[in-house]
Amino acid sequence: MDQANGAATGEDFRAPALEVLDTATLRFVNPAKKINEGRDVAAFLQSKAYSDLITFLLLLNRAMFPSQKQALPEDGNIETWEIGTTNIVFSEPVRHLQDLLQELNSIVVEAPPDAGPRRFGNIAFRRWYSIVEERSSDLLQRHLPTTLPPEAAVELSSYLLGSFGSAQRLDYGSGHELSFLAFLGSIWKLGGFPRASTGEKLASGNQERGIVLGVIHPYLQLIRRLIQTYTLEPAGSHGVWGLDDHSFLPYIFGSAQYGPPITPSDQTPTEGSLSSAPDPGDVVKHTAVQRERGTNLYFGAIGFIYDVKKGPFWEHSPMLYDISAVRGGWGKINKGMIKMYNAEVLSKFPVVQHFRFGTLFSWDRDLDAPLPPASVYASNQPAREDMARSSMTNRSTTRSNPSSSIDDKTQAPWASVGTAVPPTMIGTAAPLGTGAESCMRPTRFSQPQTKLSDPMDANTRDGAGDAQRMPPPTKAPWAKPP
Repeated sequence: MDQANGAATGEDFRAPALEVLDTATLRFVNPAKKINEGRDVAAFLQSKAYSDLITFLLLLNRAMFPSQKQALPEDGNIETWEIGTTNIVFSEPVRHLQDLLQELNSIVVEAPPDAGPRRFGNIAFRRWYSIVEERSSDLLQRHLPTTLPPEAAVELSSYLLGSFGSAQRLDYGSGHELSFLAFLGSIWKLGGFPRASTGEKLASGNQERGIVLGVIHPYLQLIRRLIQTYTLEPAGSHGVWGLDDHSFLPYIFGSAQYGPPITPSDQTPTEGSLSSAPDPGDVVKHTAVQRERGTNLYFGAIGFIYDVKKGPFWEHSPMLYDISAVRGGWGKINKGMIKMYNAEVLSKFPVVQHFRFGTLFSWDRDLDAPLPPASVYASNQPAREDMARSSMTNRSTTRSNPSSSIDDKTQAPWASVGTAVPPTMIGTAAPLGTGAESCMRPTRFSQPQTKLSDPMDANTRDGAGDAQRMPPPTKAPWAKPP
């Protein structure tokens, strides 16, 4: 793949930065639920919490792009940030969080899964969660930076406990992953991740890279163990219409790892790739996935899909299959992933309804936030009275007609009769500059009706034979014909 020219330079470019707060002026509270109906999502998209979550995500994302040390993009002048790299020295806060995750991992042994086959989640997960909840105060006290105010534990523990799945529903999804992002963002805002430390190699961006590779990666490994051990269900999954049953962040950071190298003055790339990066289409090749999954977060997530799902890749993961045909390189995939995260995670009521707001991630309106533009999706968010009316109608129908169709009672909440395509999606436009950072405030766009030229040709994909020759049933929202 060609070296990218996608990182445009400019003297006025400012990388995203998340403000560190003055803890002496903060009054911590128990985070509370604020998103109770679909119309509350619009308020969330104008809140300080949304702005801070986006900023922190973009901060970490930019740091994962390869670094170009000199003007000439020669291989010897480029540093890449692979899993297990020795080019990053983890800071003391990162090492303590690694110990925290390792201790959480060991608790799985104390709560072994119940024996016997189960279609849905194993209730032993509730024991694991109960142990973690009981020990949470001690775990935070021992593993968080000592510089953090003790009073902040009430908010930190809420985000931490919300990041492992639901003990009630026995499921896990991108909303829980968002809670872990908020947990790390809270530590950042409290000054728990110093940008420089005496005697440590914390060059520009190294603290951010340490958070992604030293904390988020082990967190994802823990989550995958919990999913497999306790057979946790996908939380609010769209099935084949979704990107992934459980996670989203590894696709963002993993695509950045393969993006074009940048200097501190470059804007975040929106196209191009590292010259040594694998082709995006390699996600359908088992050998390539096994080769890359140990060093790249994107392929690590793809590898987990292969671990838990069987059958042709295009069949169980059509969205990821379509993305593998994007011709703009990993930089374009990264830009699309950020847009999709904003649309499918941060702008969707079923996902963000469980997010809690306190002092660190505030429900207060961001005065610099523009009004979210009108969209078909936003206007059709569920209202509280509509949800109550629907619930009463369903109960009445069930009582009066107990023999009614099972399909009518089990239909997914986003499905409609006679519809076999996903709903209109939300695009993005962010307040943080150009490039990938310009994609984060919601706007409406229709899913493009694009067509790939012979996408399932076995000679150009993984040679899987006739079973791989069917066209994919969906298209990634940013895909364009070659």
